[in-house]
Amino acid sequence: MASTLDLTPRASARGVGSNADTTTPVYTYTAAGSAFTRATQPDYFGWLDHVRAAAGCTRPIRLAGSLLTVEPTTGRVLDQRHTDVMPDAAIYKACGNRRATVCPSCARTYQRDAYQLLRAGLVGGKGVPETVSRHPAVFPTFTAPSFGPVHVRVVKRHTCRDRKRCDCRPEPCHARRATDPTAGLCLHGHPSVCWARHEASDAVLGEPLCLDCYDHDHQVVWNLYSGELWHRTKQAAERWLAKLARRRGIPRVEVVTASGRIRTVPPVRLSHGKAAEFQARGAVHFHALVRLDGVHPTDPTAIIPPPAGFTAADLEDAILAAAAHVAFTTPSHPDRPEGWPIAWGDQVDVRPISLTGRGEVTDSMVAGYLAKYATKSTEVTGHRSTRLDTDSIGDYADPDGDHTARLIDACWRLGRPTSTPVPLSDRPRDHRPRPGFVYRWQCPNCGTHTRYAACPTCVADRQAALDAQPTNTANANPYARLRRWAHMLGFGGHFLTKARRYSVTFQLLRDTRVNHRRSEDQEQGAGGPIEAVDHLDDTTLIVGTLTFAGVGWHTTGDALLANTAAALARERHATGREELAHELATTPAALVPAA
Repeated sequence: MASTLDLTPRASARGVGSNADTTTPVYTYTAAGSAFTRATQPDYFGWLDHVRAAAGCTRPIRLAGSLLTVEPTTGRVLDQRHTDVMPDAAIYKACGNRRATVCPSCARTYQRDAYQLLRAGLVGGKGVPETVSRHPAVFPTFTAPSFGPVHVRVVKRHTCRDRKRCDCRPEPCHARRATDPTAGLCLHGHPSVCWARHEASDAVLGEPLCLDCYDHDHQVVWNLYSGELWHRTKQAAERWLAKLARRRGIPRVEVVTASGRIRTVPPVRLSHGKAAEFQARGAVHFHALVRLDGVHPTDPTAIIPPPAGFTAADLEDAILAAAAHVAFTTPSHPDRPEGWPIAWGDQVDVRPISLTGRGEVTDSMVAGYLAKYATKSTEVTGHRSTRLDTDSIGDYADPDGDHTARLIDACWRLGRPTSTPVPLSDRPRDHRPRPGFVYRWQCPNCGTHTRYAACPTCVADRQAALDAQPTNTANANPYARLRRWAHMLGFGGHFLTKARRYSVTFQLLRDTRVNHRRSEDQEQGAGGPIEAVDHLDDTTLIVGTLTFAGVGWHTTGDALLANTAAALARERHATGREELAHELATTPAALVPAA
């Protein structure tokens, strides 16, 4: 019997204490009762210390097995421990999910790491040279084109201090003059105007004025190819800067490749950190931190300033020119043989970044902004689901449903096999006796009556499930990924990406945090349980043979106690950050991004 109790209220996602009980519950066994039982056990504080690494996680991963402490030089086993002697006979590991609606605690950790990673690429630190603070850097925003009119909230002049709680008077949604030919009804009989001044919390924002006029197919295809559009835009901007360097008489740089050959490259290149954000209409747009670097002739991995004379204005001109001219057409599709055009929308905004903390766009502001959106997904559209398949697609896709349902239906319909546009079950059948046919029979799985040796309905369903799997072949259907990413409205890219030379990696930040926690335990003289199995130092090597033992807390009471302890720890950390900010005469927001 599984517990469905949530420890926090939820509107769409499970609470931070969601779990599935692994013990047989007793009658009237409540969360408070199981928590009291756990708290009265003599090893309660040892259990809290054991689960500390995953205390705030919604559904931690439990690992079971043995841990061996080995001397690297001789291979001699110095110590051996098994998880059976540990609390709950398992090691708890946080799930590491980045989505705030799935696991708030792990998403918060991911957000902090993303903030440090993005900001280090602007001001240096953590292995990035501090000279990057003198490189030109801008903050561009790329939006999707229009696929049809939607309800919007436009404020031409802001007088509020906090944009998150903006109460400024917006403009009418879609105002038209009476003499405007587009001010009447559309082809489907719906009004083409909207005089409402929408509030920021209005649920109608992002909804099309006419669902039938809106081009849902084009939008999901644009989401699918938006990553390729960004890649081509960055290449075009680098070519624009290379031409500018040639006009200014700056020579190309000779570099030595990995194979030992010498080739000449432009003297400048771009490094970026990019976050994707879903708009209310279900189209993605990108926020990026773009930095201009030079090229070192002997060390291709070195981060050096660009040649003298390049400014942030040159970088802004290059990005605007690339965004205005880069466009391409997708491959042919049975529903649209000419393909779909892919290009950026008209709203492309590029702003310079100030590193003094006093400009309109500062390094801390943009790093926190991108880190915040890296933990989000399709929540703004009202849609939340895991990967869809043939069993669950009917619950979300509807060609005559609302805006989101039509987008998901477009993903599933366009992502079908292009070589077989008509499913096997819908084809006309010839029931004349001929070799290969059998007597009429009924499929025990779906109840279909057929004379084929294999049930055509089940075969089509199995084929549809295979179509949703990832395709890696060169000649694969380019639209097959739409079914795989139907739950993401066609967008299959990462929500936070960066160039290789922009900054450090998430792995480096995580390893640094693990080493800090272990050194902290050693300074306190803690000889407690081992919480990680990849420890490597100068004297010993810890080798673990661990297997998956389950997901979630054993009981709802354990989840209650673990999450309460994690909440108290977060309060202590927040208090410490506030005190540190007070000593440094700054604000906590400058140290840690806002939630």
